[in-house]
Amino acid sequence: MKIALIGYGKMGKAIDAIATAKGHEVILRVDLNSQHLLEKEHLEKADVAIEFTTPETAYHNILKCFESNVPVVCGTTGWLDKLPEIKEHCEQQHQAFLHATNFSIGVNIFFEVNKKLAALMASQPQYDVWMEEIHHTQKKDAPSGTAITLAEQVLAAVTRKTGWVNAENQQPENLSIISKRIDPAPGTHTITYTSAIDDITITHTAHSREGFASGAVVAAEWLKGKTGVFTMRDVLNL
Repeated sequence: MKIALIGYGKMGKAIDAIATAKGHEVILRVDLNSQHLLEKEHLEKADVAIEFTTPETAYHNILKCFESNVPVVCGTTGWLDKLPEIKEHCEQQHQAFLHATNFSIGVNIFFEVNKKLAALMASQPQYDVWMEEIHHTQKKDAPSGTAITLAEQVLAAVTRKTGWVNAENQQPENLSIISKRIDPAPGTHTITYTSAIDDITITHTAHSREGFASGAVVAAEWLKGKTGVFTMRDVLNL
């Protein structure tokens, strides 16, 4: 499989190493100094593109892939207000798009555990719920996309909470997400249900970027040759 890597920071380099070790060929590496390569003449040679950039550039990069008829796997967060537009473009142009706030297989299983626990706690009003996420200091958005996904899952079930806030919070209707930036943490997410009697806590802790990078390569392998809009739930058949 021929891969175009759009974004060549720490995550891009980790994806490069894993994809190469699996026998794939990375034919294009686009970083801040090589934006001129993000054109159809280069992109169309790839079987799939993997995009990990910034909230400011992701939307444009994805459209470039669609114009070049290249399936795109995107892990950039912080731009998802435009996700409905991207989905519409994808479907209208019969392209392939897969987005995830986190490609780690463990995190995607954790998402399912989170939804199940939230459903169980929905009928237990004696429990308050709050969240914490910890990432490295180079993380550009807060809360993390993974934390927002987890929060939205909680809010869908625990209707006594009406929205999330990225701060410690005293309003009972708000779900508090506390964001911490501490090096070298690649990512820890914790959801805590607390009552006067006891606490219930679930946590996912990443030990390195390898899980995220490996999952992105698995997603790219799965997406090749398909059309439509997908998530990691489709890849993992969850």
